[in-house]
Amino acid sequence: MNTPVSSSINATPVDTPQSRVLLDPYADWASSQGIPIHLDFGHNLLALETNDWSLYEARGCLAHTHGAGDFMANYVLEVATSAKTKPVRHLYEMFCYVLEGFGSTKIWLPGGEVKVFEWGPKAMFAIPLNCQYQLFNSSGQHRVRVSCTHDAPLTLNLYHSEEFVFNNSFDFKERIGESKYFDGEGDLSAYTHKTGVTRNVWETNFVHDLTHFKLYELEARGKGSSNISFILADGTMHAHVSQIPKGRYKKAHRHAAGTHVHAVDGTGYSLLWYEGDSDFKEFPWAHGFMYTPPYWMFHQHFNTGPQPARYLACSLGSRRYPFISLRRKSAEGAGSKSLQDGGRQLEYEDQDPRIHFKWLEELKTTGVPSEMGEIFDEPSIARLNPDDLKGVIKMPKSTGLAI
Repeated sequence: MNTPVSSSINATPVDTPQSRVLLDPYADWASSQGIPIHLDFGHNLLALETNDWSLYEARGCLAHTHGAGDFMANYVLEVATSAKTKPVRHLYEMFCYVLEGFGSTKIWLPGGEVKVFEWGPKAMFAIPLNCQYQLFNSSGQHRVRVSCTHDAPLTLNLYHSEEFVFNNSFDFKERIGESKYFDGEGDLSAYTHKTGVTRNVWETNFVHDLTHFKLYELEARGKGSSNISFILADGTMHAHVSQIPKGRYKKAHRHAAGTHVHAVDGTGYSLLWYEGDSDFKEFPWAHGFMYTPPYWMFHQHFNTGPQPARYLACSLGSRRYPFISLRRKSAEGAGSKSLQDGGRQLEYEDQDPRIHFKWLEELKTTGVPSEMGEIFDEPSIARLNPDDLKGVIKMPKSTGLAI
């Protein structure tokens, strides 16, 4: 029985066991799953501890990050050799990036049609909203690990009903897309925003291999940079893949929280800092590493290897359905527009000289020549005192990386 609350404006609030405030249904659901919950700045998803997960009848863990924000999160799903998950459906959107292993996905569409597609490492696919699906490991020798980026925090906190989210029979027929989208085919479109920058968008539900997918020039984000944005399953979640050429790095920028950045191939690191910080935080990456830049924290990606490097970024707010105002502004060009012009990008000429100095030092260890001499006076920068690197805080290569 609930305790009556006085309507007097001068009444003193009473903290009773019946008080129901400051609830977090997503956190409650996460805690109830009985699997490890890893919370850090970022993770090596290939190394995280997993445990039996009854929801999928497979193994899994929750890969939470400090920069995830209010709407997005990630979990890792592991399928044993020659095994399969239990069929599952849910009202939250989810993008799946295959970390390792070979297998297939079975999706039950509205009306009874079934789609099955096979995948391997570095494939990406989306689960159309509230469709029942099942994952299979086709190998008898090796496990499957899949990184699942989703908006369950938004969905569970909005409805605060697990029954409604996980046992809802409503079919979103308009979210399925064309049949060819499950075969790895799609439709390309392009739009040019006010800054004059053209963005290319590929609509599909499944991408066979992110390492070889065609990208398009996006010089506004850095010399030689290329990119493709995805619309997956007509969703409100966004994904894009960017590539950094050998001997180069991207321009720094900042945006809303919740962008889960996965290193796809190549080697390098990201630097992160808030405006006014005297120190940088460094996050090393290679395939399997994932982190989320916190809200409004500058971040910059560096390729130190002998080959081009790609990364996948998943966040809330697609090109079709921006959803939040900051995402709409990004789609309109703010993400690749200079700070000096009211955007969110730090141009090369405005960056801290320690940034390029550190990168040149890193290239000495890998033996890769810089391709940025036309932008920077590298002989002068190389003569800086090595003590200038004291402002870089390295995060160790481990399962979890402390902020």
